[in-house]
Amino acid sequence: MKGLEFSEERKMKNFVTLYGTPLSLYTGKARSYLIKAGISYEEHTPTNEHYIQNVLSKAGSRTVPTIETTDGEVIRDGTAILDHFENVSGARFSPTSSKQKLLSLLFDVIGAEGLLRPAMHYRWHFPEQNADFVRFHFESMVPANLDRKAMAEKTMARMQEACKAFGGVEENYQLIEALYEELIEKLDKHFGNSPYLLGGFPCIGDFGLIAPLYAHLGRDPAPLQLMQMKAPRLFRWVERMNRPEPDLGEFGEIEAVYLKNDEVAKSIIDLLKHLAEDFVPETRAAASCINQWLNDQSDLPASTPIQRGVGFGSFEVRGVQINALAQPYRFFLLKRVQDAFEALDIDAQEEVRMMLEDCGVAELLNIKILRNVIRKGNLEVWE
Repeated sequence: MKGLEFSEERKMKNFVTLYGTPLSLYTGKARSYLIKAGISYEEHTPTNEHYIQNVLSKAGSRTVPTIETTDGEVIRDGTAILDHFENVSGARFSPTSSKQKLLSLLFDVIGAEGLLRPAMHYRWHFPEQNADFVRFHFESMVPANLDRKAMAEKTMARMQEACKAFGGVEENYQLIEALYEELIEKLDKHFGNSPYLLGGFPCIGDFGLIAPLYAHLGRDPAPLQLMQMKAPRLFRWVERMNRPEPDLGEFGEIEAVYLKNDEVAKSIIDLLKHLAEDFVPETRAAASCINQWLNDQSDLPASTPIQRGVGFGSFEVRGVQINALAQPYRFFLLKRVQDAFEALDIDAQEEVRMMLEDCGVAELLNIKILRNVIRKGNLEVWE
């Protein structure tokens, strides 16, 4: 990492090193936040000697994104990275009004967990357009002194299997594509009238959504072409989320703030109604699967790291049966929505509940797993 230790910029108090890759869905969330928050950073793959000797042991896992601050603090996971800087900045990108706050947190869950199926499908099932592009990036993640081609092929094969685990199997292709094309149409309509989800300024929900909509769906050749052709306003939002300025040009004299008086655009309601079609039944099925697994793990010690998945939940969308990996991390994020709702006063709860019922997502307030997931030592673990 020659040059990194001695960079004058790196000596700045608010400078961080971001370990990730342009190919990574979750790195896109952290990177976008750093850009919008004006935090100086350098991005490196988690393969150099400094990372292996000084960062990995603190991170607890090689997963990305991970950041290292100038004083040696290491934070792993995009949500934890955003939490850290939100705490430092006084929650700069976290709306405080009741409806907007809940929606911001909900879109964060949907971005991290609810769009994995189309993200993986459009990456792995369009080899004519994507293969060379994706292979180049996977090879770039392998240290130069190793067999990059062979190791990249092995990782790619593992990710293709993960795609199937998320429900990306051939019998679901038509449904996945229909739902996604309807989704980007609704996103395009919204971003034609609003620069960000809740007005003229990004919220935590924007950073959640940019994760799948940049690295996979707004960058890989096949879905990029689809977005540019069918949803150019959505593509502008993807660009906007990776620029340091508000980038409000086509909106004229709009103010870089959230909508006043806790207002929520009708296009957001329409968007959530569509997302509810598969996100709600999948969440319900995942909770049932995880709870059954937890019942079978009566001796599971507290502080045990969670697994990516603990079985498969089965649910139906538009007459199609989907089996998808039941992931505890979904409920780590969803509990933040539920906790924020429970912290509201009675009148605010009623107002929020009515909005969520109108969207078809109110059930998410009550879908819970038997044990909480918490963070400890840079890992998500069972409480």
